[in-house]
Amino acid sequence: MTKKHALPYSGLLVISLFVLLLAVLSALCLGRYPLSIGEVWHFFLHLLHFGRPVDVTTQNIILNLRLPRIIAAMLIGAALAISGTAFQSIFKNPLVSPDLLGVSNGAAAGAAIAILLGFRTAGIQMMAFLVGLTAVLLALLLQSLLNSKTTITLVLAGIIISGFMQAVIGLLKYLADPEQQLPDITYWQLGSLEKVTPHNLLLVAPSLLIAGIILFLFRWRLNVLTLNAAEATTLGVNLRIEQGIVILCATILTAGSVCLSGTVGWIGLVIPHAARLVGGQNNARALPLSAILGAAFLLILDTIARTISAGEIPLGILTGFIGTPLFVWLLLKKRVNLS
Repeated sequence: MTKKHALPYSGLLVISLFVLLLAVLSALCLGRYPLSIGEVWHFFLHLLHFGRPVDVTTQNIILNLRLPRIIAAMLIGAALAISGTAFQSIFKNPLVSPDLLGVSNGAAAGAAIAILLGFRTAGIQMMAFLVGLTAVLLALLLQSLLNSKTTITLVLAGIIISGFMQAVIGLLKYLADPEQQLPDITYWQLGSLEKVTPHNLLLVAPSLLIAGIILFLFRWRLNVLTLNAAEATTLGVNLRIEQGIVILCATILTAGSVCLSGTVGWIGLVIPHAARLVGGQNNARALPLSAILGAAFLLILDTIARTISAGEIPLGILTGFIGTPLFVWLLLKKRVNLS
């Protein structure tokens, strides 16, 4: 029997979107150069060719610094949350996260290689994306070599590849210049949106949007993919092909996110739990709600990261400190059976 909630699903979506809107306004106004809501409002009116002209400094801050970062935070937060929802569904495990198949460590290894080779930001991001995807392909290849089609074999293959990529990262950090390259690798692994620009955002955003839209259209099928193979086949589902599409799209979302922001943990694990707690277990409802909550969560954290102190706090630190107690609270709330 479906659990009844105090608010209808449409009400949850409206409240979530309102929270996201408040987070966007706060991110536009707050920073080392604070702006009033009036200044932000006049900027957008001027952008639409209404209202009075806006000074060049305000235009530059909003258009070139804050707006690309806000869009990136929303895209990455939504992408990681959607990816986590999809992985938890097809692997039938509430403790699965988007980096299950080694994509995060693979992307980190790719970024480290690019840093050692002296690549610029765009090159580092593309190398991270490609090596992240390669890590997942290696996990799938290993599953094939083991001659097994079970999800547990794929999980084990992902753990093996992830461990190997972690060893590669350790070797690259050992070989890196301790004064220039090593701090860059370490800071990149901790996660940050500080280096997001309109150019590198445009390079990655299309892949995130396409993969996200495909998973959004697949959200009804995720419920079927949680069934066992016999039941799914009875309903006319080609389990292997549809699981492959979901895994590919979720991997692209994770790899694209990591190549933009570095490694940002907990979002793909915590946010799907929060969405299911308030919206129910139906993936058709949980996935869109996860996207909105993930976008708002990361945007709020990024605003805190760049305003709470003189220096910018890496996102990985904040997500760890906030995500850990939040996840414990969600587990206590849901009484997840871990046995």
